[in-house]
Amino acid sequence: MLSEEEREAIAQELEHYRDPRAACVEAMKIVQHRRGWVSDDALAAIAELLRMSVHELEGVATYYNLIFRRPVGRHVILLCDSVVCWMVGYPAVREHLTERLGIDFGETTADGRFTLLPMPCLGSCDRAPAMLVDRDLHRDLAPERIDAILERYS
Repeated sequence: MLSEEEREAIAQELEHYRDPRAACVEAMKIVQHRRGWVSDDALAAIAELLRMSVHELEGVATYYNLIFRRPVGRHVILLCDSVVCWMVGYPAVREHLTERLGIDFGETTADGRFTLLPMPCLGSCDRAPAMLVDRDLHRDLAPERIDAILERYS
């Protein structure tokens, strides 16, 4: 079931498209922004609203790696694992992050604070290694900087 606020936001987005199905990614992003993820029930409601099958919408949702189909932490960490990041310190940064958080990629901390995910590229090769926490880009990472960065996110 979608809230009235979600339905209104999706309706506004639909005004930009001739085919309602073209708004499917934006519709899922609207729901995810409000709920943190897109549940099966929300996916079914979006599919019905956009006149798509659940299977069609699921295919789109699983194609885009930033549509979360299961609950995530309050803060999502996207760690760039591009070749450039690997060349300039990614392994040590990843090791420190996974040890500090006690999780690996695709997992969420026991307190629900962080989810850690790999990201093929954050477009910050000139200041690699890099990670995105929510919408905040952190560059020139080194293990000794990680703890102070994480403390900013409660």
